[in-house]
Amino acid sequence: MVSASARLPEQAQLDGEAINDWILLLQRERGGMPLALLRKACALAAEVEHQVLHNALAVADVLHDLEMDDETLAAAVLHLAQPPGHLQAKPEDIEAEFSKAVADMLADLKKIGAVAELHTGKSLEGVEEHTENLRRMLLTIAEDVRVVVIILAERLHWLRLLKQADSETQRLAALETRDLHAPLANRLGIWRIKWELEDFILRYLEPAEYKRIAKSLDGRRAEREGYIQDVINLLIAKCEEAGISAEIAGRPKHIYSIWKKMNRKQCDIDGIFDLLAVRVVVDTVAECYMVLGFVHGLWRYIPGEFDDYIATPKGNMYRSLHTAVIGPEDKPLEVQIRTHEMHEHAERGVAAHWAYKENRGPDAEFQRRLLWMRHWLELKEEAAESDFVERFKSEFEPEQVYVFTPQGKVIELPSGATPLDFAYAIHSDVGHRCRGAKVDGRIVTLTQALQSGVTVEVLTVKEGGPSRDWLSPHLGYLKTSRARNRVRQWFRQQDYDQHLAIGKASLEREIERLGLERPDLQEIAQKFNFKKGDDLLAAIGSGEVSPVQVANSFGKRVKPQQQAEVELAIRKPKPKSKGKPGKNRSAVVLDGVGELMYVMARCCKPVPCDPIVGFITRGRGVTVHRADCPVVRKLPEQDQARLIRADWSEQEASELYPVDILVTAGDRRGLLRDISAIFSNEEVDVLGVASQSNRKKDLADFRFTVEVAGMGQLSRVLDKIAQLPDVMAVRRRV
Repeated sequence: MVSASARLPEQAQLDGEAINDWILLLQRERGGMPLALLRKACALAAEVEHQVLHNALAVADVLHDLEMDDETLAAAVLHLAQPPGHLQAKPEDIEAEFSKAVADMLADLKKIGAVAELHTGKSLEGVEEHTENLRRMLLTIAEDVRVVVIILAERLHWLRLLKQADSETQRLAALETRDLHAPLANRLGIWRIKWELEDFILRYLEPAEYKRIAKSLDGRRAEREGYIQDVINLLIAKCEEAGISAEIAGRPKHIYSIWKKMNRKQCDIDGIFDLLAVRVVVDTVAECYMVLGFVHGLWRYIPGEFDDYIATPKGNMYRSLHTAVIGPEDKPLEVQIRTHEMHEHAERGVAAHWAYKENRGPDAEFQRRLLWMRHWLELKEEAAESDFVERFKSEFEPEQVYVFTPQGKVIELPSGATPLDFAYAIHSDVGHRCRGAKVDGRIVTLTQALQSGVTVEVLTVKEGGPSRDWLSPHLGYLKTSRARNRVRQWFRQQDYDQHLAIGKASLEREIERLGLERPDLQEIAQKFNFKKGDDLLAAIGSGEVSPVQVANSFGKRVKPQQQAEVELAIRKPKPKSKGKPGKNRSAVVLDGVGELMYVMARCCKPVPCDPIVGFITRGRGVTVHRADCPVVRKLPEQDQARLIRADWSEQEASELYPVDILVTAGDRRGLLRDISAIFSNEEVDVLGVASQSNRKKDLADFRFTVEVAGMGQLSRVLDKIAQLPDVMAVRRRV
């Protein structure tokens, strides 16, 4: 266990002179670097109670051990000591007295302090989604990574103070630390704090296990660290002799980690061979194996404890050499050897320690945010002298916000989400009945964007439903697709009968306009992924499905059944032209008649999607009729044997088909010009026009023979003509 720093003056001796001596000692350890902001913060905090001031200085002392800068130490003292009236000062006043960074850190710490109060003394055990959202909330609120480091230092000092507290207080503090603070320290790579936090967790949750493992360890932590340093010095000398440039670091395994590994491997401490470990980082793979030779030459290899993850990487592409040996003084020693590239991947790539230890799924943006934070901590001095923090803020605009329910549960929402999105995230019924909201106790509008760390309370009525205005994008009520879908679903359910009637009428009108056969709605509904025909009609009525889409799917379904199933003769498509009809080869498939040419019947003018049938003529190939053509229905019995199956080709056709369009409208000047303009805009050729006026009723009837590319274009033209002033009816003539 790491103990509190001996530099810090005792609480009873805490006066101006003692504080000054402490600051001078910190400055000497920093090579004489002045700590002007820390000195100013301590002077302002001198009036507070000694216990409070001592706690503030203790946290600053922890931050000094982590080599944090003057601004961080000053912010920690100002936050914890809370000089009278100082934290109530405006941010611009704090910025003028200290710096903008200190003012920003104090603002973030104040927000996070409100979050901490909401969870003090609560167990978060067994609520992994909630605790993960809480961790992410803290990292989202803290735009400056130094804020998170201050929080972790405060937590470490508090755990040190709890050594004499009652067991229940210790247990609750350990649970919260295990779920929240230790994972944060792990992700940010602040190992010195992480190890001590975890040791306190085990000490307070499993005191008997903690004491047993502590007694089993050979020597105090300081002695084990000295042992590691001796091993490092020996390996450095060996590498220098061979001309290998190596970076070597080591650490004694802490008690919590030993306990976890013992449980995972189901063994006692004698079966753990990495209680003492060093890591060697070199330039090339060849040098990795050379260093491995040095290690096995110096010390005896432990059988079964060698893993070559360079030749056989792990599933997350982690690569390294792992070996365990009997080191100096006959103590087990683990050695890891890797290149700089492998080390970078292990620390910051998908193989990052925290990612696989915590079994988190991929989240590229969140991991990139963490990498920036870790980069700052590794390059503190260079980052402090640059605009690192400002670049971080501009580049990492949060994509999510994390807010609380009144019960303290954390809800994750996309950035820009509103209280109404929050209500639907709680439950659909809560969203439907929402009529207002409070944020941190204040009533706000339902369109206000939420910020991370706030507590949202939804105000509901006993009965009611959503407003259609909520679906309007420009009104800004809803940000999340989940909430919008719930609102749409509610309206679909409420208006089902109305939509059913509207859809039925719309489809009937489209069928009549296009001159189509009545379909089997059950069969058509399945094509559109609806269980029954009424659901399809309701979808048409609500606007989810167009009646034109449904109508266009009819004809492909209808096929004459009187002929046996034989191979279809598919003709090659003809270029779009006004050539002779006998050369049409693109659109129709004829059944069992070889390479006969065909023409479209002039009596019924079939169009793709119409059910069709072929009639074998004498000397003129095949004439293609609509299946319900009066001419076909009136054929003499002896000629019916010449009917053959015909169907529209599955290939995309480029033909033009003549159709007759009937228009009834009020007789007015310019009507024919307006209809002609529609044909021109839609690139529809008019083959003929016939008109008749009824002076008594002031009506005009038109019959246009036009060429269309298919049912879709025909439907579009009919729609546009129907929207003209004074047009009373428009339909296809069949």
